Amino acid sequence: MMNRKSGLAIVVLAAIVCGAVVLRDGASLEDLKRNLGVLSAWKEQSPIAAAIIFFLIYTAVTALSLPLASLMTIAAGALFGLVYGSLLVSFASSLGATLAFLTSRYLLRQSVQARFGNRLDAVNSGMARDGGFYLFTLRLIPILPFFLVNLLMGLTPIKTRTFYWVSQLGMLPATLVYVNAGTQIARLTDLAGILSPGLIGSFVLLALFPWLAKIAVGLWQRRRLYSRWRKPAAFDRNLVVIGAGAAGLVSAYIAAAVKARVTLVESHKTGGDCLNYGCVPSKALIRSARLAHQMRHADRYGLAATTPDIDFRSIMARIRAVIRAIEPHDSIERYTALGVDVVEGRARIVDPWTVEIARADGGKTTLTTRSIIIATGAAPFTPPLPGIEDSGYLTSDTLWDHLAALEQAPRRVVVLGGGPIGVELAQALARLGSHVTQVEMAPRILIREDEDVSLCARRALEADGVEILTGHKALAVSREADGSRVIQVEQNGAEKRIGFDMLVCAVGRAPRLAGFGLEELGIPVGRTVVTNGFMQTRFPNILAAGDVAGPYQFTHTASHQAWYASVNALFGIVRKFRADYRVVPWATFIDPEVARVGLNEQEAREQNIAYEVVRYDMAELDRAIADSAARGFVKVLTAPGKDRILGVTIVGEHAGDLLAEYVLAMKHGLGLNRILGTIHTYPTFSEAAKYTAGEWRKAHVSPRTLRFLEWFHAWRRGA
Repeated sequence: MMNRKSGLAIVVLAAIVCGAVVLRDGASLEDLKRNLGVLSAWKEQSPIAAAIIFFLIYTAVTALSLPLASLMTIAAGALFGLVYGSLLVSFASSLGATLAFLTSRYLLRQSVQARFGNRLDAVNSGMARDGGFYLFTLRLIPILPFFLVNLLMGLTPIKTRTFYWVSQLGMLPATLVYVNAGTQIARLTDLAGILSPGLIGSFVLLALFPWLAKIAVGLWQRRRLYSRWRKPAAFDRNLVVIGAGAAGLVSAYIAAAVKARVTLVESHKTGGDCLNYGCVPSKALIRSARLAHQMRHADRYGLAATTPDIDFRSIMARIRAVIRAIEPHDSIERYTALGVDVVEGRARIVDPWTVEIARADGGKTTLTTRSIIIATGAAPFTPPLPGIEDSGYLTSDTLWDHLAALEQAPRRVVVLGGGPIGVELAQALARLGSHVTQVEMAPRILIREDEDVSLCARRALEADGVEILTGHKALAVSREADGSRVIQVEQNGAEKRIGFDMLVCAVGRAPRLAGFGLEELGIPVGRTVVTNGFMQTRFPNILAAGDVAGPYQFTHTASHQAWYASVNALFGIVRKFRADYRVVPWATFIDPEVARVGLNEQEAREQNIAYEVVRYDMAELDRAIADSAARGFVKVLTAPGKDRILGVTIVGEHAGDLLAEYVLAMKHGLGLNRILGTIHTYPTFSEAAKYTAGEWRKAHVSPRTLRFLEWFHAWRRGA
């Protein structure tokens, strides 16, 4: 059954085709001159009716993008004169253009936005902010096809009223030129003569004027922004980077690689949280915990199950050894050898070009610099619970020194928070012998994932002995009369007291913002440092990257942002690059792993994005069966009826590694059919991607095609 959009599209197309057929022989300037006397007599006899009919016809011509607008504009000048002709054409052309704009928006915008998804985010935000400015510039150049402008603008979020009045204003100069030419119709020989090269150049210069004005205003605003300080005549550095975590190290590396003079300032340990407190030690702990789990369940592999003899000191010694093995990659010595001036100390931005460093040796250094990158990272957030400060609570930062002092795993552990950090620590500690209780205020753990993913994670943790209390709010921490520590939680009015030997707060991380001079400079901060798409703060030469800038708190996104921040800081005077967040992967390293890129189902529903789901269970994968790891699934969201990937969620063995193929496909616009046509080594986990694509292909085979093929093969058999 035909829907409304299809019906309207057919009507519009038929009207355009009919108009083109009627005009196939063309309407010329000579035709207009021959019939001008008749038209003038008609206009003199019925001036109001003539004006109304002319207005309606002109509106229809421009709405349908028929090749008559130029000739009719000249006719308006010949019939109605400069003033009235210009008024008629100005309003009729703007109204017709708006009708074409609305038709494009109604028929095409939704499908185009769905087709290209978040790849249009930058365009949409730019048009929502400066759409009127761009449209005005385009309207000032009459040689640009106006129908194409109408069509393209209909695909953007520019408001209809903005489109109308900007179009009317922007088309007015060309309208006046053509209408004025119509008043001199006897002297015209052809339409091309109206727009001489000189006149076109004038229009182009007129179109450039808003851009030049915008640049001038920008320069004035910038000068006013920096007016409080005296800019140095020369600079000690091209770039100063504050913070030697992932974002800071990459920024400094890029600057040194392009031979810029760069200073990297770190107040604690190079490598940042990821190396010293986060990714590296946690994954080392998870690996030891997983081996202990495999030993307990060795019978799954045909071996005798055994209870592991857990030497906790040895486990922690291994973790420290892993950190030491990776440390040279992020060390002061390596970056010094690369050409980076590494300073251990606390940096403070004094003015937009000056950084004051309180060095670790007690001295003070002041550097002037062209640009500054703030890469100070984030710190664990501590919930404001009564009694928590006296409870000896730990965070992902302080946990490791505490564990290193233990001879065995803590007996009773309470983990506050059911996000990625919380579930990873809860499962690992439970596998190493702790009784772990996980408290999460949300209705489920891993709340950002789909419900089936959260359920799978919950079952895995509970199978390892973790007691999960979702929908529970922590109220207070206190000590009993015997000195033992308890946390009080509540659900639906019912309170519960849980004893613990170790309390781990894993409820999120907050950017490190205090003490770097941001407040004194008036750099806006909220949950993060406020930046634009180029990673610039209020001051274009002061940029931010990593956890301190958001919106993601991943090591790989920090490195990703650092490229944009450093390149824009060093070369922004030539060209700036907008940070690209279209394809951002992440993983939670529980067992089975959870990995995702792009949209999941709950996000697609929240954003009203149409999608289809194809799912492949790991229980069907030969390698997973051989490894006794046949649990989990691959779930791919695609555009309806198409193989274009909107998002992927993988639960299972090596999920974080398996995700890379989908990240590559989404980044470069490759669909499931391309994955299906790619040879994957047998037997490997990577085959899951191919089989998932195969499931999509099977679901999209036309029943009519299958019936034809059945008949074809029967005919070939002679049946």
